[in-house]
Amino acid sequence: MFMKSIIGAAVLAAGISVASAADISGAGATFPYPIYAKWADMYKKETGLGLNYQSIGSGGGIKQIKNKTVTFGASDMPLEPKDLTASGLVQFPTVIGGDVPVVNLDGIGPGDLVLDGPTLADIFLGKITKWDDAAIKKLNPNAKLPSSAIVVVHRSDGSGTTFIFTDYLSKVSPDWKSNVGASTAVEWPVGIGAKGNEGVSNNVTQTKGAIGYVEFAYALETKMSTINMINRDGKAVVPSAAAFQAAAANADWEKSDNYFVILTDEPGAESWPIAGATFILMYKQPQDVANSAAALKFFDWAYSNGSKAAEDLHYVPLPAVVIAQIEKTWATQIKGPDGKPIFAK
Repeated sequence: MFMKSIIGAAVLAAGISVASAADISGAGATFPYPIYAKWADMYKKETGLGLNYQSIGSGGGIKQIKNKTVTFGASDMPLEPKDLTASGLVQFPTVIGGDVPVVNLDGIGPGDLVLDGPTLADIFLGKITKWDDAAIKKLNPNAKLPSSAIVVVHRSDGSGTTFIFTDYLSKVSPDWKSNVGASTAVEWPVGIGAKGNEGVSNNVTQTKGAIGYVEFAYALETKMSTINMINRDGKAVVPSAAAFQAAAANADWEKSDNYFVILTDEPGAESWPIAGATFILMYKQPQDVANSAAALKFFDWAYSNGSKAAEDLHYVPLPAVVIAQIEKTWATQIKGPDGKPIFAK
């Protein structure tokens, strides 16, 4: 049932989970899965070439590309430049999106509650355990908050969505930073673990009093109750593509080292505080040149033809100047045994 209208057709038409010999293979982040599935469907219809993408979480994607079992890995956590160098990898962003807190409370719809960063952190730290806690009531004086227990739901797998979420909490809560930290997988103080954005969505949907975090497209498709957030500028913001774009407005991709850009807690009155880009990982000297060239051709096609599909799913397409920079990265860093670029426009 999950995301049937967006993903179901793509799975069947594009071979997103059933590979053929000619399919491009990739694995990793669940955060961009809705748009990768849509792009795969469109690309299959236009070229006949499928995409076998395993939505297994960023941790799994990093592991699989390092084990050389896929042509590309996908992660919402950008790798440090030193890690890329050590592994012989290159990374580049594809789209920008956002994590959103979601709840299951009777009488509470999308946007009916607002939280700030410290309060959200205290909930996930287990310091705030009831929905009618004074800290939540202070932020929501007109809401009818039950006295029921808060049930925290978090990712159980290695996840870039978790990295974005915990990176934000680390920036707004000293307790979170010192006791939990930011990573694709952390030691959660409290809560129920679930696999993938799908698992968190399902658990929150089925559990009264639950709170979790998912990528925005999942929340919209399943009609979950999202929470508005008070951002760095002290403004209450509704999650939206425009708010994600506002968060990315100050990103300096050109001067970043290997596109190492994190978009959480960005300044700006309209900025969504839990935004992030998602990234592709490939080898600089791939073993299978033909498949790697096919993957780059797919992403080049997506940059040129997939912006509307991305916007329809509430992702933010990359600016043209960033795409041009990425194409230069491909030409200068991803090469065959002869030292020549494996893909050129």
